[in-house]
Amino acid sequence: MTTADLDDLLERASAGVSVDGLRVEETDDGYRLATPDDEWTGLNEDELRRALDAADEYVTNWRYWQETVGGEGTARRAFLRWCERASLADAETGNATTGPWSESGEGDADAGEDPLAVPERYDALRDGIDREWGQLSITARFVDVDDPDGERVYDLWHVDDADTDLADLEVYDDPRDARELATYDGDGRYRPLKTAPTLPGGWAFTGLSGGDLVEAVEFFYPATVANWHRELRGNLDVDHWLETAERQTGIYDVIDELPREAVEWMAEACCVDSQCLRRREWEYEEGDDLDVDGGDGPFPCREPCSLVVAAARKWTTLESEEEHTYELELTTSEINQLTELIDAVAEGRTDEIREADVYDGANRYRARYLRAKRFDDEGDLEATRVDD
Repeated sequence: MTTADLDDLLERASAGVSVDGLRVEETDDGYRLATPDDEWTGLNEDELRRALDAADEYVTNWRYWQETVGGEGTARRAFLRWCERASLADAETGNATTGPWSESGEGDADAGEDPLAVPERYDALRDGIDREWGQLSITARFVDVDDPDGERVYDLWHVDDADTDLADLEVYDDPRDARELATYDGDGRYRPLKTAPTLPGGWAFTGLSGGDLVEAVEFFYPATVANWHRELRGNLDVDHWLETAERQTGIYDVIDELPREAVEWMAEACCVDSQCLRRREWEYEEGDDLDVDGGDGPFPCREPCSLVVAAARKWTTLESEEEHTYELELTTSEINQLTELIDAVAEGRTDEIREADVYDGANRYRARYLRAKRFDDEGDLEATRVDD
């Protein structure tokens, strides 16, 4: 702790200081200093300085949060406190018992972990405190482990690379590089949905400041920090399907015509944990909940995303078509095979099925055999419409 730290704290004592159990205030009888373990009253300035010197960790912790981080009441500050398991139930975050990321642990990947008091947190920060944010692994640690002055830095990498040596990873220090890393999946395919569980690994960011960490996280998972914070404070604003659909214009103006039953199928297809890390909070409309479960993803989804809106345009067109009855000849095994084919495509398992797995209905050779047998020369399924 430096003399400057003490001078800054004393300047603020007249207005009162209160952070993480440290209390300093100026009273008619002198200064009062309190920590969770001790209390001093009636102190003059020299006595206060000596007492604060004995509470070194609390003072440097105060300086980090009030001077380095600042931003009381912001999502950025709350997120950085969450990263090191600091209490969120302080003055700037309001009621931190609301929402699945609250200290109650409900819905949290770290459920059951109580916030750490300053001494325990300082011990943990010497080794590094690990947290997970979707497919991101975050480590909060001291800049100087041997002589910590309260300054923290943050490391960030893919959860699958948490035990990988840094020498085997591509190391970055500019948070803007996260935008490019989040653009394509491991096979080089464009990722239109940034919260899809398809983030590739093989990279790491080291020694980030708190601001740079939040910026990088937002490039990987846009708006998740802000929406997490809104939900934490109990004021997440939700736009349900119908109001979202009705405000669309241009080529998407038609999606409010999608039947309610089809909205159920759409949510079942798109808004599940296997497809997205967000947890659907929107329903058909206020007071009219969808039957499909919203999932257990770590991030709240406050409105239908652009990918769902775009897909809904196609489904609206498809659902406007009349149904007809067709007759075609298939064996029982072929009916079962069509079921297996559709399931394999829907679950993204086709790449896992080897050429030799001919007992799997979605096997490539099985599918080609069925096509050769049941499709005509133009590639159409041989079926006859019988309701003309």
